[in-house]
Amino acid sequence: MAVYKYSSYVKTSTSDAFDTIYEPGSKPAHSGIYRCEGCGKEISHNAGVSLPPQNHHQHTVAQGKVRWRMSVYAETNG
Repeated sequence: MAVYKYSSYVKTSTSDAFDTIYEPGSKPAHSGIYRCEGCGKEISHNAGVSLPPQNHHQHTVAQGKVRWRMSVYAETNG
C-alpha cells in the first residue's frame, strides 16, 4: 500500500483514471504508482512506457494473472 508523510503533498481525486485496469505490457497515460490487483505488489511507472510483462513477478493460481491499477497519480503542473 502506498503511504505518505505530508498530507499537503497529496489530494483526493474521483478521476476515472483510477478505475482503469491495465494488462501487462500496456502503456498507461499517467505516471504514478501502480498496484497489482492480484497480489498487491506496487511499482512506480512512467507514462507512455510499457508496464512490466506477465512474468514480471509470480502469482499463485488464486491470485490470477497480473493486472495493474493506478493508485497514485503523479500530476504535473505545466
